[in-house]
Amino acid sequence: MAFAALALLSSPTGALADIKIVIEHNDNEHAAAHFKFSAVPAPSGSDAATKARFTIADGERDDNGGGLGKLHDGKVPTQEDEPEENFFFNAGTEGGRILVELDRALDLKQINTYSWHPNTRGPQVYKLYASDGKAADFNARPKRGSDPAQCGWKLLARVDTRPKEGEGGGQYGVSISDPQGTIGKYQYLLFDMVRTEADDDFGNTFYSEIDVVDQNGSTATTATPEPQSDTAAGPLVIRSADGYCDMSIDASEAPELKAWAEEKLGPVLAAWYPKITALLASEGYAAPKRFSIILRPGRGVAATAGTRITANSTWLNSELEGEAVGALMHEVIHVVQQYRGRRGNPDFRPAPGWLVEGIPDYIRWFVYEPQSHGADVTWLRSCRAVALKYDAGYRVSANFLNYVVEHHDPKKALITRLNAACRQGRYSDELWQDCTGKTLRELNDEWNAATEQQLAAASQPQ
Repeated sequence: MAFAALALLSSPTGALADIKIVIEHNDNEHAAAHFKFSAVPAPSGSDAATKARFTIADGERDDNGGGLGKLHDGKVPTQEDEPEENFFFNAGTEGGRILVELDRALDLKQINTYSWHPNTRGPQVYKLYASDGKAADFNARPKRGSDPAQCGWKLLARVDTRPKEGEGGGQYGVSISDPQGTIGKYQYLLFDMVRTEADDDFGNTFYSEIDVVDQNGSTATTATPEPQSDTAAGPLVIRSADGYCDMSIDASEAPELKAWAEEKLGPVLAAWYPKITALLASEGYAAPKRFSIILRPGRGVAATAGTRITANSTWLNSELEGEAVGALMHEVIHVVQQYRGRRGNPDFRPAPGWLVEGIPDYIRWFVYEPQSHGADVTWLRSCRAVALKYDAGYRVSANFLNYVVEHHDPKKALITRLNAACRQGRYSDELWQDCTGKTLRELNDEWNAATEQQLAAASQPQ
């Protein structure tokens, strides 16, 4: 469903008429490739920004995304989570500033910005400044921390499309104009972009297009969705066994894995997604109804950002009969976890890293594939030196969680309760006493002693 919101911001000098900001949002259920809104114009395929020069005045581009050219190429993404078709600042940074230099000063009619992402990277948060570049103290690239208004720039608008509640996934269109005529005659625009949240490293918006409409220019043409190659045209889409979730697996960059994805990976995930969501349920929470997996050559094993999993096809090819499916099961559990704080909740406490990773490894090694012995005593025996401490590593944490479940959790509710506390930002070590009657330290010491005994017994000759 789309909505429009108007906001007025007067010119700082009072010389200009009020600026009108129109914001529209297509939520995840209604977002589509052509970015259709009722009041915000569709993205343009030809406008004053098309031939403008875009540069980063401050900040770092994320190499997982597209370059600045994606902001004015007249093309828009076709899917909700296409990093390579959007520009965004680097993970873990606070955002940055983008300079747009037109070929000459123009009477500007509209400045429109567009974004698309299924969760917190969808909304837009920025300040827009403009200049004709004629001020004696004009600085075209003011760094963050400095006020552009003090070096030849004029503040035109403050934009913040984040909803009061929820992550605000979907498409956003923002149109900045002056109802009385032109915004002003400017050659330079400066976008001071801010991340939407700081609960994790993935808060920088996926910006899809920036349009600048000249008052006296020709009518802008409509942008077209980025065409896909034949090999990328049809990712495998599998629905979970309960019909709740659609899972997209894109093997276009690793065609040798297409059959494996269809015949092995897909059916396993379809069967297990309902089991994971049941185990990791919490009050008021709805697990993602869509997520994507991209298989392509890269580094490491796999990583998850929101509802997008990227997996290294080179590594997967070497583990097709080993850990490949289990590794992606771990990532799908991250999709379900969604341990994100909520804006405006100062009491939210981030989940400890050992639980963020330990819970997925517990489910993987002790629920999904216990026969693999990937985190039990058999695995511990194969390790030369492992610290038996609950937060010593993914698999060690999983082993600890399994011990507590087996010995102190008769109702088998511990993992569900831990997950809910992490997701809701209320986890504390006191939860262990409440769930088991023992402190975290007492449980750790008991598990340590029992595991040492098991290892010693296993090392005795038969």
